[in-house]
Amino acid sequence: QVQLVESGGGLVQPGGSLRLSCAASGSIFKILVMGWYRRAPGKQRELVANIGSGSNANYADSVKGRFTISRDNAKNTVYLQMDSLKPEDTAVYYCKAVHTSRAPEIRDYWGQGTQVTVSS
Repeated sequence: QVQLVESGGGLVQPGGSLRLSCAASGSIFKILVMGWYRRAPGKQRELVANIGSGSNANYADSVKGRFTISRDNAKNTVYLQMDSLKPEDTAVYYCKAVHTSRAPEIRDYWGQGTQVTVSS
């Protein structure tokens, strides 16, 4: 089992910045991909950004140029630096890890979510 713990959400004014962190712990063999998803009120969950073990990153078009994802493989931690935040970025942000065991067995793990609210 792998546990994910997110931190860093909160309330920020439009144009402000926040940094989310997600640390994985437990029986970790290898985490292939770590990423962030979000669910806004009344909308489906969507991918925000993800990053492979080789630091290759993908971003949703809506956050390109404003958000930066990074990863510390030694700490099994992924970060999301969010700049120039907009009210439409308001959502619950979830961390996801794609983990493979030695077997190999690939399984997705999710964090509990952290609220980000962008409002004046």
